[in-house]
Amino acid sequence: MANKNLNAAKSAKKDEFYTQLTDIERELQHYWPHFRGKTVLCNCDDPYESNFFKYFALRFNQLGLKKLICTCYNGSPVQGNELLIHFDDLDAEPTKIAYKVEITEVKDLNGDGAVDLADVRYLLQNDRNVMATLESGDFRSAECIELLQQADVVVTNPPFSLFREYIGQLIEYGKKFIIVGHQNAITYKEVFPLIKENKVWLGYGFKGGAAHFFSPYEDIATAGDHRRDMIRVSGVTWFTNLEIPKRNEELDLVCRYSPEEYPKYQDYDAIEVSESNAVPYDYDGYIGVPITFLNFFNPEQFEILDCCEPCIRLDILRKMPKFKEYKSRQKICNGILCQKKYHRIIIKNKHPKPL
Repeated sequence: MANKNLNAAKSAKKDEFYTQLTDIERELQHYWPHFRGKTVLCNCDDPYESNFFKYFALRFNQLGLKKLICTCYNGSPVQGNELLIHFDDLDAEPTKIAYKVEITEVKDLNGDGAVDLADVRYLLQNDRNVMATLESGDFRSAECIELLQQADVVVTNPPFSLFREYIGQLIEYGKKFIIVGHQNAITYKEVFPLIKENKVWLGYGFKGGAAHFFSPYEDIATAGDHRRDMIRVSGVTWFTNLEIPKRNEELDLVCRYSPEEYPKYQDYDAIEVSESNAVPYDYDGYIGVPITFLNFFNPEQFEILDCCEPCIRLDILRKMPKFKEYKSRQKICNGILCQKKYHRIIIKNKHPKPL
């Protein structure tokens, strides 16, 4: 049901959600060496609402940041729920407008012995040089591209409906990034070539393979969750092009190949492996694995070749354990009734062990 809500959200362009601080902390702890002396840009984030802003503002000195830039756009549904900002007339009714915040220094300004959001808020409200309005705040606009060009690392949760365009812009401008996206984005024609060419890979991921986001849309929030302003989305992950220790971890292969346990596709010269931990250690041909395999991908151990939806003969599948029959995915392939598998990544073991 949660992912049905997500699909509805994407169709209605109501897919701008806020990531929980605990999820951000869990992921970004692995990237700390990449931040020292760098300018970090969060360009889908209202500073007073975004947990990405809070994360970097509170750790500005600890991470050794050079600058933190955050922007939000006109009409953002997640803007101004905690504090709306006055710019010129302090007595006027606050409005939701696009603006940017640039932080180059965070001190204990209120003298309480700790650097916290109160200090950051004081800094923003008392130094107009670090805050300015934007025309639209859209990441595709000239003013936001200018900010992007200043950044070393981009960290945010872009709208899922704009993920293709968003990651394409980061690649175009040669930026390092850590961004949230759905794992189905792996199969996009704009994204998979980046995965295949080793230009983008997956981060450590969300606990349990799902995320709970804060949702500003009452008709999208998942009523069954522990809070009514939350939406649970499975299959959400982190995409990055920063090197992390996980990339050097080898997948422990313990299964041995046999034709009975690893049937070949009817329309692709590769074997089906339905679970990532079942890749045979002794097979030197093409192997089809679920897209979740990329959570374990090591470029020194495997080569990524293709992404497709191959099919297997239905009479063979019916003999396999855990088989589920999907009428909607059945097709005639080369004169044989088959069932089309969901997207598979075609890989090859670079170092297969002999029989």
